Amino acid sequence: MTDAPKRALLMIDVQREYVDGALPIAHPPLQESLPNIVAAVEAAHAADVPVVLVRHVDAADSPVFAAGSRGAELHDTVATAAHDLLLVKEAVSCFAGTHLAAWLEAHGVDTVTIAGFMTQHCDESTARDAADLGLGVELLADATGTLPLTTPSGTISARDLHERTLLVLASGFASVTSTEAWIAAASTGAPLEAPNLWASTEPARAARSA
Repeated sequence: MTDAPKRALLMIDVQREYVDGALPIAHPPLQESLPNIVAAVEAAHAADVPVVLVRHVDAADSPVFAAGSRGAELHDTVATAAHDLLLVKEAVSCFAGTHLAAWLEAHGVDTVTIAGFMTQHCDESTARDAADLGLGVELLADATGTLPLTTPSGTISARDLHERTLLVLASGFASVTSTEAWIAAASTGAPLEAPNLWASTEPARAARSA
């Protein structure tokens, strides 16, 4: 990857389901993430960074994101935003069953910037797939978000889930940053510091040798 990354902004699933539907985002609060989403899209346009709007659609009888439902619609913050590609997906990752990888290659993109919802679901899955494809990955910590979960393994708050997911991604998959810092980098074409698994595991080596 060159010193000046060729970015594309992936704005993932900013849909009504996550705002006033069945999956309300809790952390970071929407009052924070939605304005940052708008700012990131505007900054991408200003920096000639292509914008990919992603919309998740499930079967018509699905409890969420059902085809034709209000919840599956893009939220007003992005619904009318200028974009270079509108990608409709049915799987978790933006790369699964879509032509996204081919589109990025055709446009010379070597770095994807991820924003949108949910942090540990579509965002994380997309980030891992992008990294496996050899792409640089950036993730906007305050332009993403999630909600609390309860599974047979336990319960986790939205804040803890968001922060733990970002920690793991930052260890070896993505450059996790704020929207403000990304806008500054995108405006000049500067790269962000890449994730470094070796450096991230230093505490484990230090503890062993103590």
